[in-house]
Amino acid sequence: MAAVKAYVVGGAVRDELLGLAVQDKDFVVVGATPEDMVAAGFTPVGKDFPVFLHPETHEEYALARTERKSGRGYKGFTVYSAPDVTLEDDLARRDLTINAMAKAEDGTLIDPFHGKRDLQDGVLRHVSDAFHEDPVRILRVARFAARFGFRIAEETMALMKSMVDTGEADHLVAERVWQEFGRGLLEEHAERMFDALERCDFRPKLLPELREIPKTFSGTLPVRFAVLCWPLQESEIEGLCDRLRVPNEERDLAVLCCRLRSSLDASSPGGLLNLLKRGDAIRRPERFRAMLQVARIVQPGFDATTIERALAAAAAVDAGAVAHRAPEPAAIPALIDRAREQAIAASLAR
Repeated sequence: MAAVKAYVVGGAVRDELLGLAVQDKDFVVVGATPEDMVAAGFTPVGKDFPVFLHPETHEEYALARTERKSGRGYKGFTVYSAPDVTLEDDLARRDLTINAMAKAEDGTLIDPFHGKRDLQDGVLRHVSDAFHEDPVRILRVARFAARFGFRIAEETMALMKSMVDTGEADHLVAERVWQEFGRGLLEEHAERMFDALERCDFRPKLLPELREIPKTFSGTLPVRFAVLCWPLQESEIEGLCDRLRVPNEERDLAVLCCRLRSSLDASSPGGLLNLLKRGDAIRRPERFRAMLQVARIVQPGFDATTIERALAAAAAVDAGAVAHRAPEPAAIPALIDRAREQAIAASLAR
């Protein structure tokens, strides 16, 4: 494998130039065949194209490849990987110039599409017109806008709009949409993702239920998704979750917030107990507290102190002991409710 060369590529090069911590390194190998890689001790793991794990570091090494559009959507590509594919050929298939840089083993930066300049200028610019062949790139650009606060080049925004107008963006795979969308929600300025989607006219197609976007996001991904869904009706949340294949944890919290948001003004012992029961707060306190966190974010003046005291008091009731004193099994639920309501009343009186 004397003629083979390996380069660090993509996000690792970008983040190093930005002075950010590099979490994972991806490598591109030029001049090798799959047989060469296996002979050198690498383990093949790629399904759609040749990717291998290093025998010692277990980092991913992909053979340089090109991609040609052969159908709609994510799977509609013909991949060509061979020793004659150059590093620049491989970089040319990437989405943005800031992700199309490589670093050689001696530290030399290979930057055929001027990604370093765009990094310095704070610009998200597509590498080539092949950008339009993968509609998930619209979401990736929006996510990077949220992460770095960079502006989107005018020609890139125009290309994104054309992808929406021509229907290419309609062929996104739902799981890939959530993968990018969820990562974007976790960015420090997630609201910028929605701004980018709005400007390319994709937000009404992708998220038609959303009539307003929160100005800020914080917390875990389930909390952030629930904040986004707070104004929606339950049927709208369910429709959005079905379409985006939203995971159960995020879906459940958003639906719970929808069901309980009108009852958060409860103040009587009986009303508070009913709120706790409807929210399954005794059995799932962490999810219930996440719902309260969502309410605080959406309604900055919201004070959950009374509800939290009620939860602590109700949870402290020894349900087993109460059940043991019940004259018959059918009486147990009502006796536990009464004991919890009394405990809540006592906590409020203090």
